[in-house]
Amino acid sequence: MAAALSLKPRVLVVEDQPDIAELLLVNLRHGGFDAAVAADGPAAQRALDEAAPDLVLLDWMLPGRQSGLELARKWRAAPHTRDVPIIMLTAKSEEADKLAGLNSGADDYITKPFSPRELIARIHAVLRRRAPDRLAGEITVGALSLDMEQLCVRYRGEERKLGPTELRLLHCLMRYPERIYSRAQLLDEVWGRQTFIEERTVDVHVKRLRDALMDAGDMVETVRGAGYRLTAKQGG
Repeated sequence: MAAALSLKPRVLVVEDQPDIAELLLVNLRHGGFDAAVAADGPAAQRALDEAAPDLVLLDWMLPGRQSGLELARKWRAAPHTRDVPIIMLTAKSEEADKLAGLNSGADDYITKPFSPRELIARIHAVLRRRAPDRLAGEITVGALSLDMEQLCVRYRGEERKLGPTELRLLHCLMRYPERIYSRAQLLDEVWGRQTFIEERTVDVHVKRLRDALMDAGDMVETVRGAGYRLTAKQGG
């Protein structure tokens, strides 16, 4: 069952140079990550608004009005993106540049050219430091908890028995409570982008998840016309 719950961490690469972007995608996917690219600030903002990744690799020099530095400051100030880890990836190597990048809110600063092995290692280090509950340990929302090591779900201390797909679905929803996921987004997260199944499959498994959670089932809310979210129950 442990393998069934495994979800690849999602990395958004914000990079306008196609050759560098492709190199990063190849290395990230080889390193076990699910990676996507945004070539400029507006595309990156749309990606974060749709579903925040587990980490952003952010180039400093981007086309358009906003630099990577300005994007990092903006994302740190916004409630729905302030906790997303950011690694600045840039050719600027002066100490003043590094300090500016870190002071903008970046968690780490890597200069080009970079070692792919070092990049992957530093991504893992930032994820462990900034969001350890996404990789291991326990996620808690209200009185509902998911132990990532034991694959055990409890509500008010009582265990709930979930199937592998329902575990993956719950894990996805608990990572970002209160965030609305469309059916298409849940299909990508839980079943994978290369899986061709109908969106109504999500509805079937949401019902199974609610049934398995029993008295905690109403924590999984339907948002009319948008999708689903997980929210803490009042007094839960």
